[in-house]
Amino acid sequence: VEQLAVHAKCLDVPLFQKGYAKDPASVASAAIAHAKEKGNDVVLVDTAGRMQNNKPLMNALAKLVEENDPDLVCFVGEALVGNDGIDQLKMFDSALSTRSGASSGKTRRVDGIVLTKYDTVSDKVGAALTMTHITGAPILFVGVGQKYNHLTRLSVAGVIKSLFK
Repeated sequence: VEQLAVHAKCLDVPLFQKGYAKDPASVASAAIAHAKEKGNDVVLVDTAGRMQNNKPLMNALAKLVEENDPDLVCFVGEALVGNDGIDQLKMFDSALSTRSGASSGKTRRVDGIVLTKYDTVSDKVGAALTMTHITGAPILFVGVGQKYNHLTRLSVAGVIKSLFK
């Protein structure tokens, strides 16, 4: 929460938080209600990381999505972790689809992918391609540095060029 507060201050955007050890689905619901009261139409919910092998945390994430029905569900992961990132994404996507499909009949999946530290992977784009292949979700943004304006769109031409080196 402290890191988010620093970023919110730098970007001059409001931060809604309820501290640690709270139910993420309830906090997200309260944040959405608060945003509506204030006339805001966008809420970004950060789930503060989920270990793919921790089923209770993955279930909490799926519950958050199920109960709040967000317009967009993004997986944010580090590009440099390779197969671990693929495993994280698979578990994240599976937790979403299993819980949402079981309760509502409408299966929810990851809508998009954001890869941080993309500048550190040089021409190794295999994991990124695999992530889009297994989910059907596009890579929305890649982080290529430490500044806010270093969050950019993925260069498809750059990916293709690196594949044929």
